[in-house]
Amino acid sequence: MLHEILLALVGYTGDLIIDEREQHKSLGLNLSPDAPVSEDRTFKLAPDLSFIQPSDRDLIEKVISLGFYYRELDRFATKSRDLSWIRSANVSPLSRTSELLKGKPQNSSAYRRAIANGIVEILSVYRSAVLHIEQLLLSDPTPILATVIHGLNKFFVLLPPLYDLILEIERDNIYGGHLLNLLHKRCHCGVPELQACIQRLLWHGHQVMYNQLASWMVYGILQDLHGEFFIRRQEDRDVEHEASPSDLVEKLARMTTDDASLTDWHLGFHIFLDMLPDYIHMRVAESILFAGKAIRVLRNPSSAFRFQDTLNHQQIPKGSKRVQGHTGRFSLQKEPFMDMQLIGEELLPQSEADKIEAMLQELKESSEFHKRSFECAVDSIRAIAASHLWQLVVVRADLNGHLKALKDYFFLAKGDFFQCFLEESRKLMRLPPRQSTAEADLMVPFQLAAIKTISDEDKYFSRVSLRMPSFGITVKSSQVDLPKEKTFGDGILGSSEMSLEGWDGIALEYSIDWPLQLFFTQEVLSKYRRVFQYLLRLKRTQMELEKSWASVMHQDHTDFAQQRNDHIKCTISQQRRQRSRPMWRVREHMAFLIRNLQFYIQVDVIESQWNVLQAHIQESHDFTELVGFHQEYLSALISQSFLDIGSVSRILDSIMKLCLQFCWNIENQESSSNTSELEHITEEFNKKSNSLYTILRSTRLAGSQRAPFLRRFLLRLNFNSYFEATARGIMNVVRPQPS
Repeated sequence: MLHEILLALVGYTGDLIIDEREQHKSLGLNLSPDAPVSEDRTFKLAPDLSFIQPSDRDLIEKVISLGFYYRELDRFATKSRDLSWIRSANVSPLSRTSELLKGKPQNSSAYRRAIANGIVEILSVYRSAVLHIEQLLLSDPTPILATVIHGLNKFFVLLPPLYDLILEIERDNIYGGHLLNLLHKRCHCGVPELQACIQRLLWHGHQVMYNQLASWMVYGILQDLHGEFFIRRQEDRDVEHEASPSDLVEKLARMTTDDASLTDWHLGFHIFLDMLPDYIHMRVAESILFAGKAIRVLRNPSSAFRFQDTLNHQQIPKGSKRVQGHTGRFSLQKEPFMDMQLIGEELLPQSEADKIEAMLQELKESSEFHKRSFECAVDSIRAIAASHLWQLVVVRADLNGHLKALKDYFFLAKGDFFQCFLEESRKLMRLPPRQSTAEADLMVPFQLAAIKTISDEDKYFSRVSLRMPSFGITVKSSQVDLPKEKTFGDGILGSSEMSLEGWDGIALEYSIDWPLQLFFTQEVLSKYRRVFQYLLRLKRTQMELEKSWASVMHQDHTDFAQQRNDHIKCTISQQRRQRSRPMWRVREHMAFLIRNLQFYIQVDVIESQWNVLQAHIQESHDFTELVGFHQEYLSALISQSFLDIGSVSRILDSIMKLCLQFCWNIENQESSSNTSELEHITEEFNKKSNSLYTILRSTRLAGSQRAPFLRRFLLRLNFNSYFEATARGIMNVVRPQPS
């Protein structure tokens, strides 16, 4: 009888101890490993055993219940550790991959396999205890059931909760991060033996997670066949939304290496919240995501960047001679390939990769999961990745030089170039743009201005091109074909929603090479373009006001010289001068407002924010911090220039249009019919300018921190209290209706 009990304790039933689920089969037949876990204890004593007392029957059935738990745990472990699906000859690799992408983890799960390994460890301890009991019973002249109960006493505490655990895993199809969550919750119990047992299972689950983290954060490779990691590819999300595999293959085939690298960085990977364990904070998961993407960038530089970097390293010093011929030609083909492999190691030294791996290995070897240690290690790894990415973007890719170039051309810091361009294109811009030749017409003044003002040492100008977005043709500044961002978004900020008419739509493009495309995203470049369009219109308005003054002064001096030569009183000239005096006061008011607005934006806003950005660049050695500082820089420029305030943007747009209309009308005042139109322009300008002053001096703007230098601008505008005095009554002036 005791031998029957011992066999039942390791899962084998017989004539005395039966399995109720096997009654319809021959006795002793083992269940298939694929059969579901039984929800009820089915190990019972045979009902026809009359020589056993009811009390002994209850005690024996309690003991043999451990055998039932053992068998179910063993079946779960065997099923979870089954790797026969890997070598299945009837399933093609493509179909197997598609099944894995579609999410079928019930038959294969790395985390379940790890938990099964932990369960096998516990069951081996249990089998050793049963074997020890058998030895005791054989050596004891009077074996009793109490020996069995005493030897297995602790397993009455361990096996039932483990059985409930696998039952829940099977019933709810739990895997991946959900499985870690379940184990982490079960660790919080008041039984030390059970707590240690569950912690051991959780340790096995964490081994898989640490292996995935090492693959991701050391090599930049996402090792997740069954969709159980909390970092996922974007294509996995596309598969979940039933995108056909052929479309995905075609999409990937169209992408170049550089496009794939950019897509990986911006959209390639995301955090899958369903698989993120609850005890890992979202901030930590974002650090893991960033670190892995940064390692991918560092280990897989662009082919163009590798080739350029190789050429830079192979530059021959002065005085040396280059050996030509077939041998030299073949060496030039081989050496760059060899150097390309070395460049990735230079961007991420092997010592740093070993350091990251050592941190993860230390966490992996720890017997318990310590949240603080885990977060500190992730932060350290993220800092290493961010530092080397900063080195790549700022030092190797010359970020500061490109920032300076963007400031020169998009923020009009090269004033001589844009002054020359506007002068050369002034006559052209007096006419409406032609749809077929608008950008081609701009090419001539653009190139002339470049020849006159841009030196050959400016290596960044070749990246600048002029564009009219409404017509969709690009005017290149040079014949060098450089890869660039081609996204255009007029008015992307959307708060003012102003449509640009005619030549106001002129914008710039700037070619961005890898890896600067990680820093200068499409959204960032669209903000640069928005500010450029605003500043160019402002400068054009200021130039037209100056040109109109110069033109009329030239005409006045000509009339005066003619009057002296003829020695007659020229009444026409005097009348013209008398009639134009009020208009010149208006022109001076316009020029005063435009000049002060230009000075405020260029000096108080752009230069001050540029100095702040430069200070941050010098102090920071973290790529993500640098991206944040640059975003703050652009946001400050847009907010302090009032481009994000619809009412102010519309008023400034109206003022610039009124100034241009005034200039064009004042230069063509031969006919008296222009007088009423000029008066209307004057009245509208006074209203708009005083409305602008009233809005800007409001407590909401002048008293806030969004525009710290606004008070200086208002002080320069209202230095003699003129604006303050006129702003009180100008809005109430009603224009008399013509009779």
